Amino acid sequence: MPKKLSIVIPAYNEAATIHLILNKIKAVILINDIQKEIIIVNDCSTDQTAAVVKEYINNNKELNIVLFNQEYNQGKGAALHKGIALATGHYLIIQDADLEYDPNEYNILLKPVVEGFADAVYGSRFMGGRPHRILFFWHTLGNNFLTFLSNVFTNLNLTDMETCYKLFRTEIIQRIQLKEKRFGFEPEVTAKLSKIPKIRIYEVGISYYGRTYDEGKKIGWKDGFRALWCILKYNL
Repeated sequence: MPKKLSIVIPAYNEAATIHLILNKIKAVILINDIQKEIIIVNDCSTDQTAAVVKEYINNNKELNIVLFNQEYNQGKGAALHKGIALATGHYLIIQDADLEYDPNEYNILLKPVVEGFADAVYGSRFMGGRPHRILFFWHTLGNNFLTFLSNVFTNLNLTDMETCYKLFRTEIIQRIQLKEKRFGFEPEVTAKLSKIPKIRIYEVGISYYGRTYDEGKKIGWKDGFRALWCILKYNL
């Protein structure tokens, strides 16, 4: 029986792009005949995100797509908690609803897990020779600092702790008790993952097609301070 990849997509006001990312996911052929399960958690969007997804599901009935609508806006982390809980695949990957990350690279992250080397794989925007949009100096500096501080406490040597692309064996991520409801998800899951005995974490290079704030980027400096707090909270 073919194994399955659960693709968890937290979505908030992504009506303009979510069908495009779904088209990209649809076109991907996964290694080892792995099947796809797409779980979209709509975080009480105020635009037409839910309607766009429903229309897409109706027009693509051959795809295994689950849409869950949060009753009120709770944040990206809370949407991820719900998506992780709903997942039924052998593997699970996190996918943003925008176009910053390329689903064509799923197989790069899957390979170390499928071949039996890894339990979790991080997709790093800062290693390898793939395309990387040049954007904000201070964001990059902040990201590097948060990754460095996280590594100090976890004793990992990640280059990109804050990356969206994280792939797990589903049984592992579903065992972790997660609390952060917003962008604190990244340092929290990294801290708790690092504490699992004999966990095997790998990192692979991925591309990054970043957005500006005018194009819909949502993370801000307050989220950076929250990430700093989460590194201290979940490691000490």
